[in-house]
Amino acid sequence: MKNKNKTLVKKESKNIFRRIVDYVKPHKAYFFISVILTILAVVFSLVNPILIGKAIDHIISANNVNFVGLGRMLVILAIFSVSSAYFEWMAEYTISILSYKTAETLRQDLFAKFNKVPLKYIDRTAHGDLMNAMIIDTENITTGFLEGFHTLLSGIVTILSALVFMFIMNIATTLVILAITPLSLLIAIFISKSSKKLFKEQVSTMAKVSAFTEEMFSNQKTIKAFCYEDNAQQRFDNISDDLYACTEKATFISSMANPATRFVNGLIYGITGLFSAFMALNGRVTIGQISSFLNYSQQFTKPFNEITSVIVDIQVAFASARRVFKILDENNEIDDSKNEELKKCDGSVKIQNVNFSYEPEFKLIEGLNLDVKRGEKIAIVGPTGCGKSTIINLLMRFYDVNSGQILLSKKDIKTLTRASVRLKYGMVLQESWLFNGSIKDNIAYSKPESTFDEIVNAAKMANAHQFIERMPNGYDSVITEQADNISLGQKQLICIARIMLTNPPMLILDEATSSIDTRTEQKIQETFNKIMEGRTSFVVAHRLSTIMNADQILVMNNGQVIEQGNHNELMKKGGFYSELFNSQFVVY
Repeated sequence: MKNKNKTLVKKESKNIFRRIVDYVKPHKAYFFISVILTILAVVFSLVNPILIGKAIDHIISANNVNFVGLGRMLVILAIFSVSSAYFEWMAEYTISILSYKTAETLRQDLFAKFNKVPLKYIDRTAHGDLMNAMIIDTENITTGFLEGFHTLLSGIVTILSALVFMFIMNIATTLVILAITPLSLLIAIFISKSSKKLFKEQVSTMAKVSAFTEEMFSNQKTIKAFCYEDNAQQRFDNISDDLYACTEKATFISSMANPATRFVNGLIYGITGLFSAFMALNGRVTIGQISSFLNYSQQFTKPFNEITSVIVDIQVAFASARRVFKILDENNEIDDSKNEELKKCDGSVKIQNVNFSYEPEFKLIEGLNLDVKRGEKIAIVGPTGCGKSTIINLLMRFYDVNSGQILLSKKDIKTLTRASVRLKYGMVLQESWLFNGSIKDNIAYSKPESTFDEIVNAAKMANAHQFIERMPNGYDSVITEQADNISLGQKQLICIARIMLTNPPMLILDEATSSIDTRTEQKIQETFNKIMEGRTSFVVAHRLSTIMNADQILVMNNGQVIEQGNHNELMKKGGFYSELFNSQFVVY
């Protein structure tokens, strides 16, 4: 079983690495340029020890210095040093561009993925977790793999080049160094395996911190309203403690790598110095050659320290890559590009024996039937959780039915493209959404090509024109990111104006006036009554006074339509609707 798990982990790691390479391929020119520049930087830097050694050998004694030769060596040394620094700078600059471009592509793919996955995936996944993948995980991937690769390449080239130079200078001393070097590798491998699992846990816990923080920021008013600050702080502290614990363990183990390899490197340096000193006594090497050799032994062992540090970044990158690719591997919505586009809509809707549940084990809507004629106003009422908003989700194809059919203009909506179905509805939700931008741009969101006059007319229809005109810059006034410079009612009015701009053949109003005061609601209701004339409209409402003139009222409970008719018919029945209606007007 252990061997099988190891095989699966290796296979997964290879797959992750291959996929990262696929993201690098479009920018491979930067990759190859950085490789060439890195090799040049290393080679030029490795010539320096020879030049330094030769410069030292030109200093024969106190009164015997070959200044001409020494000067020549120093000039050449300066040229090689500057060239090496320049190539190194350009290599790091190029690898940085490669990292940014790769991260950009990853984020673009992630963002595109969010628009392709079924809505249920977004609903069921912590938004902070998705944001963490978009921002932090992509950064970890590019830092670990690409910038780590640069360090790794530089280290490997340095090790091999230094080895060649050392063999040329002195085979015996080089063999002594090689005999001790594997100790560094063994230490690095041991520490890498020990910390791998911990870094994976660290990335996962960090995502939990991001998710919880996003949740708390998004709901600050609720937290303060219920004096939940201390509880929220305690929950955050618990998650933060978990992050600290796994980070501390991972860091403790990984931080051992550098000191351990440095100890081995110091040992190598000392043995090299002693061995070379004995050889100098026998006249087999010069002082300058000893200097060069000691320099090369440092150059040879130094990359082992850097590589062990890079291993940590690579492990974090692998953990982040698993999370990112898990999102990218989620199933998209079923492709409907080959479906028919609904170009003309007569406004008729027929729901035939529809069954639907968000979770298979929890039944919600069962055997729902409804026949809506063109231009009818359909109100949907009932207690919370009865399935009112679920019907809206099904009409808009945010979710597809488990069984049964929904016919729009006598066509099964599953045979139509989602876009063509959704464009036939104008939808105003209970939770309005505005982005950071001008009021004009927010209204024009539904129809970007609109003229200013069309935007103003839509605002007037929504009774939003007057308060917009009173704002400092009118329609050019900027709404902040949280829309906290306008009231909830004003925010909803702008959203209603956005829908009115599109002039859709059908309407969905899901508690559309819930955030508006009674007087404004009456004005909006008059406007709604006008724009609903000749249009099929679905109205979800808790305030039953707003839907008394509906052609049909669907009274729902536990996913079933238990009563159906107009207001007067349902009141005469004295059933569930009558109780709901009367309960809203009871005077205690």
